[in-house]
Amino acid sequence: MANLLEVTTGRLLENIAEREGEREAVVYPDRDLRLSYRTFNDLCRQTARGMMALGIEKGDHVAVWTANKPEWLVSQFATGKAGAVLVTVNTSYQEEELAYLLSQSESSTLILQPQFKTTSYIDILYRLVPELKTSEPGKLQSERFPRLKRVIIVDGVEEDYPGIYSWDSLLEAGDTVPEYALDKRMAILDKDDVINMQYTSGTTGFPKGVMLTHSNIVNNGLNIAECMKLTNEDRLCIPVPFFHCFGCVLGILACVNKGTTMVIVEEFDPKLVMEAVHQEKCTGLHGVPTMFIAELNHPEFDQYDFSALRTGIMAGSNCPVEVMKAVMDQMGAQEVTIAYGQTESSPVITQTRTDDSLERKTETVGRALPNVEVKIVAPGTDKEVPAGTQGELCTRGYHVMKGYYNDPEATAEVLTADGWLHTGDLAVMDEHGYCTVTGRMKDMIIRGGENIYPREIEEFLYRHPAVLDVQIVGVADEKYGEEIGAYVRLKEDQQATVEDIKDFCHGSISHHKIPRHITFVDSYPMTASGKIQKYKLREDAKKIFLGSSET
Repeated sequence: MANLLEVTTGRLLENIAEREGEREAVVYPDRDLRLSYRTFNDLCRQTARGMMALGIEKGDHVAVWTANKPEWLVSQFATGKAGAVLVTVNTSYQEEELAYLLSQSESSTLILQPQFKTTSYIDILYRLVPELKTSEPGKLQSERFPRLKRVIIVDGVEEDYPGIYSWDSLLEAGDTVPEYALDKRMAILDKDDVINMQYTSGTTGFPKGVMLTHSNIVNNGLNIAECMKLTNEDRLCIPVPFFHCFGCVLGILACVNKGTTMVIVEEFDPKLVMEAVHQEKCTGLHGVPTMFIAELNHPEFDQYDFSALRTGIMAGSNCPVEVMKAVMDQMGAQEVTIAYGQTESSPVITQTRTDDSLERKTETVGRALPNVEVKIVAPGTDKEVPAGTQGELCTRGYHVMKGYYNDPEATAEVLTADGWLHTGDLAVMDEHGYCTVTGRMKDMIIRGGENIYPREIEEFLYRHPAVLDVQIVGVADEKYGEEIGAYVRLKEDQQATVEDIKDFCHGSISHHKIPRHITFVDSYPMTASGKIQKYKLREDAKKIFLGSSET
């Protein structure tokens, strides 16, 4: 079993910069920005010194509300060097969501971009914190957010934004703090300090702040990279959001552990991703299934060269078999891997390996990472079930979070006294340790006493030649308790009716598993990280399906 690294995120970058100095670390194709590992590390050090100059102390919470900008990437390692906790902010947040996060996280600092798509972040901020307009930068006294002391804007100058520092001012402030002062700060940091706080998507109740340590995310990044066989010769395209663990751990930290080049796409667009892979000869590509579906079905797909592609990760939600096969065959990523986990586990628990069989890559989510324990227990208990039996997946190891910030009750609900994390996911483990996730405990449909797992029906319907994507949910039913509802997306050049879909099912899957309710949609409600929000589909089902036998 591999040894765990005992370094902070800031020290990890220092070590890699010393070893891989002139190798490209960061590439932004759209910006024509290229930084070597040495230059990138120097920039992160300068930013960390700037943070110290502005009064950011060890343990302070620094919220970052931007897309995949260079400043986000730099902030991840600058906070790691200064010992501040990076609080990730979802780019889709609106006013009340930001207010909740700033208050619950007790952030002392907010870094933001002026606008994202149609949302003016700066207008939201001035509405929430009107005192900013009459404050000196760094001397904020907010009634609603008493912990918030400073705001830093990227892509702007101070004259345009009262009470706010510009990013350039942050860098210039770094000149007032000597290098040795930063080295002294870094020397007092511990690998088990909390360094990253991710807010769960909040599908039920309010989002919770997941506290992750240097050791959590550094070692998870290392093990992910080794499962992909990443080296310093690889170039990984990262179009997934940095505010999510997929971006900042499976992407950034996997690369930095190995001296791999990061090719960044700031906001997902299938054409921009394909252009980046083509131009930069990327050997790896990350994405959630919906991203890969968008790329594979893009009308200009055949115009791009994917011949350098070797590996990557498909994760974030169920990975349809047919999509996985297309990524391997049409994109040529024969060594692409599947990763499974959740924010509370840094996030990856299991992953397939590059040399796993096609069957394992398409039918399982792999086996436990090194130094990670996995067991399947009877739901609602800690009792382990035999191989091949469905139950709740639990995990223990270096990757498990410290807990939810300021929420000991919620922490106690998922973490046992002896360190096991209850994921809430239903899974089956075979005798070789490979796991198949069959659904969320809360997604399970109980129809007339029969347990039905949406994933099984979804995988079957992906085989229909007209189906691009499908999501199965439970729909309340007086007779059976629940019936099955299907939201179907059709391929652009295909047509199908409700009866076509039902006829496809007859004789192939059990009668009680055939969707009673079917509707055709153009898109699904999504989180900013690309996850389909099934709870919203379940809510919509009450309006769409109830009172009708079919749609």
